[in-house]
Amino acid sequence: MTNDLPDIIADRLDVLFCGINPGMTAAATGHHFAGRNNRFWRVIHRAGFTPTEISPKDDRAILRCGCGLTSVVKRPTARADQLSPEEFTLAAAEFEQKIARYAPRFVAFLGKAAYRGISGQRDIPWGRQPVRLHGAAVWILPNPSGRNRAFGFDQLVDAYRQLQASVALEALGT
Repeated sequence: MTNDLPDIIADRLDVLFCGINPGMTAAATGHHFAGRNNRFWRVIHRAGFTPTEISPKDDRAILRCGCGLTSVVKRPTARADQLSPEEFTLAAAEFEQKIARYAPRFVAFLGKAAYRGISGQRDIPWGRQPVRLHGAAVWILPNPSGRNRAFGFDQLVDAYRQLQASVALEALGT
């Protein structure tokens, strides 16, 4: 069993999906979004990011779809609210260096807490943000965790589909 969940990342991805931090199951298995109730893999497939639904054990396959995975804070917890504000502050510089180094076109934060933690902003709308992060467009998407009961599956797919449409439009130069 490992407690280190490695990034799945490459240069110039279309989208780098950024979770808040690894869940305990993900950290234990070494695979992103491995929790039984996590809807991430189903949502990104239905939203058009992947041609088939990827299983957590095959999470590296997401690179072939022009997407990658990382977390703002590396420490695994059972719940994101177990992280302290100081952990986000300490993680911010390393996270921004990662974005500058790999230069994704879009950075998609999965939940407002992930972006709030590094930006310090409180009033954050869903969707595309008016700022860029080292050249990358910033999006805020609902967290796909099964604990997030504020968003049903179809609502998650709709939100992620908006990002997918923006990625496709930008690829066409519009």
